[in-house]
Amino acid sequence: MSLTLRLPPETDSVTRLLDALEGFAEEHDIPMAAMARLNILADDLAANVVMHAKGATHLEASLHHTPGQLTFILADDGAPFDPLAQAAPDTTAPVGERVVGGLGIHLLRQMASSVEYRYESGRNILTLTLADSAK
Repeated sequence: MSLTLRLPPETDSVTRLLDALEGFAEEHDIPMAAMARLNILADDLAANVVMHAKGATHLEASLHHTPGQLTFILADDGAPFDPLAQAAPDTTAPVGERVVGGLGIHLLRQMASSVEYRYESGRNILTLTLADSAK
């Protein structure tokens, strides 16, 4: 079972993506806990494309569901950017001393079973997998 969307890099596209993911989850009985994790990650990742992907003309999101696993792929045609190459934020520092940004990558590394980035054919492609059961 799969869902694929191609959207402009606009704020409304993030909402459209999340609505489509929710509908897909309901239609295919994907556990709520798994979709809650995916929604947090998809929201952050898509918002980052909208706000920061220089030169992007679209974002493309795909969700594939197989028994026990969700695979989410987010691609854009903006400038190359590997989010996994970014340093992890210091979550132990006092709030007033923390550097702004990077928390989404921290959540991605904590919540996904696996994450891969590649730049291919002029596109940033981020693939993450999550278990479809409660974690």
